[in-house]
Amino acid sequence: MKKMILKSAVLTTMVTLFFSANVSAQRSQGGQGQKEPPSVDEIFEEMDKDEDGKLSKEELKGPIKNDFTKIDTDEDGFISKEELEKAPKPKGRKRE
Repeated sequence: MKKMILKSAVLTTMVTLFFSANVSAQRSQGGQGQKEPPSVDEIFEEMDKDEDGKLSKEELKGPIKNDFTKIDTDEDGFISKEELEKAPKPKGRKRE
């Protein structure tokens, strides 16, 4: 009987620790495990390879490259910081 009580106590403690660690991890990741999207300055710092203050289609990758014509509102062949700030935000991926 004592072994059964001890096993139950250990199991309960382990389950409690597991769930509290999981909740703490979710809180530290913004609650949903999603990270914050990069700022316009971070995007330019990463992608503006020639450091001219504008992004050409050749410098881009991902959703920004796919939506280049939508974002380049003045149609000069480059995306400025102002154009990127005004660009429609990409929709998040659907979860299945």
